Amino acid sequence: MTRSNGAAGQLSKALGIVLGTETIPLRLRAWDGSEAGPEGAPIIEFRSRRALRRMLWSPGQLGLSRAYVAGEIDAPGDIFAAFTALSSAGKFAEPGPFRPPTPPELWALLRTAVRLGALGPNPVPPPEEAKVARKGRLHSRSRDSAAISHHYDVGNRFYSLVLGPSMVYSCAVWPDDGQPGSRTDGSSGGPGGLEAAQESKLDLVCRKLDLEPGTRVLDVGCGWGSFALHAAGKYGASVVGVTLSSEQAELARQRVADAGLSGKVEIRVQDYRDVTDGPFDAISSIGMSEHVGREQTPRYAAALYALLKPGGRLLNHAISWNAGPTSPDPDSFIPRYVFPDGEMISLGEMVTALEEARFEVLDVEALRRHYALTLRAWVRRLEENWDDAVRLAGSGRARVWRLYMASSAVGFENGLTGVNQVLVQRPGGKEPPLRRTGWL
Repeated sequence: MTRSNGAAGQLSKALGIVLGTETIPLRLRAWDGSEAGPEGAPIIEFRSRRALRRMLWSPGQLGLSRAYVAGEIDAPGDIFAAFTALSSAGKFAEPGPFRPPTPPELWALLRTAVRLGALGPNPVPPPEEAKVARKGRLHSRSRDSAAISHHYDVGNRFYSLVLGPSMVYSCAVWPDDGQPGSRTDGSSGGPGGLEAAQESKLDLVCRKLDLEPGTRVLDVGCGWGSFALHAAGKYGASVVGVTLSSEQAELARQRVADAGLSGKVEIRVQDYRDVTDGPFDAISSIGMSEHVGREQTPRYAAALYALLKPGGRLLNHAISWNAGPTSPDPDSFIPRYVFPDGEMISLGEMVTALEEARFEVLDVEALRRHYALTLRAWVRRLEENWDDAVRLAGSGRARVWRLYMASSAVGFENGLTGVNQVLVQRPGGKEPPLRRTGWL
C-alpha cells in the first residue's frame, strides 16, 4: 500500500512548476513509495532524487530525458499513455523550443528541491548523449559522418531486434482499415503486419519511380540495403546505394551477396555529395533528407537534379515539421541523443527547394498515421526483446530507443510531425502519366 503524502506530493509541485501548469494528468510515484496525482492516470516513477536535480539544472524535456536514460525515471506501464499525457500538459503542449521557468518559478523549484534534499552539482549527462553536437562546421562532411555514426553504428544485431527481418528503418505503408485481414494495431506479424507493411512501402516507391529491368537507380542513404534489394530483386533495376555508416554498409553488402544480387547492387560508404558517376534513371531518398539540414536542402535538391537523366524521377521520403512557424528545439532529447544535427523542415520548404532546383512535382502523399503505427510496432518489438537489446547495446541505449520511438509515435499521432513522399521529375525525356493510377 502506497502513502499519499511524502516525496510524491512535492514532486508533483516541482513538475507542475517545470511545465507551467497546476494540473498534471499523471500519477507520480516517488523513491519513498509515496504517490500523488489522479487515480488511474498513467504512472511516472521517480526512482532517485537525482532525477529532480536534473530537472533543476535542465528544466524541461532535456532534464527529464537525461533522467529517463539514466534509469532515474521510468514509465512502468503503458509508455504511450504516459507520453501522451505528458505532451498534453502545460509548456509541453506548445510547439517549438521549451520556455524556461521564470525567476519566480525557478525559486519555487529550488525551494522544493531543498525540501526533498535534491540540491547538488549538475549531474554528468548519461554517456549515450551525442559527443558530436556543436563540434565543427554544421553539415560539413566530417560532422555529418560523425552524426550518422552516432545514430546508426549501434550494432546491426540491435537494429534487427527492433526493425525485424526487413531491416527497413523508415515509415511502413499499412493496409486500409477496411481491408480483409488488415492489422493496423502496429503488430509485427501475420497478414498486414510490419513485414508486409514495409514490403508495401518498398513496392510503392518502386512503382512511383517507374522501375523496370535495367533502370539505373541511386539510393541515397541506403541503410541496410532493403530498398536496393527490393528494386533489384523484384524489378530488375541496377542500384547504387550510398551510406555514411560503415556498419550499415557491411551488413548491406552481405545481404546483397546472400541474395545473389552482387551483379545488380553496389553498396558504397560515400557522401551523396561525392557521387560523380551519374546520370541515373531514378533516385530514391528514403528517410535521409532529415540529416541534410535546412540550409543545405537547396544544395541537396540541386545535387540530385544534376545526377538524374532528363525525365528521371526522384522520390523524397522525409519527416516534416508540422507545427507552423516555430522550429524544433535543438536542445531537446532527439537532437542530443538520437539524431545529432538532424533538422525537420516543413513540407512546403521541401517542395519549394525541389521546385527551385527545377524539378516538376508529380505527386505528394502524406503518411503521418502510417509512421505512428510503424513506431508502435518497433516499440513492441523492442519491449519483447528487451533483455537481448540491453545485452547488445546497454541499458542506457535501449532506453534511448524506447523513449525516442514512443515519443515520436505520440508526435505523429498529435500532428506535431508528419512524413511525406514527394515524387518529382527532371523535365525532358519520358512524360509522366496523366493520372496517379500508374503507381497506385
